Amino acid sequence: METPPELKDVADDGDEITISNREYDDESVIAVDFGPTGEHPTVDVVDDTAIVTVGGRQFEFDVPTGASDVTVNDGILTIKS
Repeated sequence: METPPELKDVADDGDEITISNREYDDESVIAVDFGPTGEHPTVDVVDDTAIVTVGGRQFEFDVPTGASDVTVNDGILTIKS
């Protein structure tokens, strides 16, 4: 599963944001860590669009094809397929 370009752009804008991609036998996971901002992200999924709010920033991206779950847990945005 490819990382949405909008997430890559957000990571490029802030040094504290890191993205990791993991491939397992039966699952792909994209994890986005927004760093020690003290703000925890939230995510809402509307149709095929995910809307992420963290601190005073908001951005959206198309949920990757095949993604089965888009959630935030302990401040980490995860996309699983």
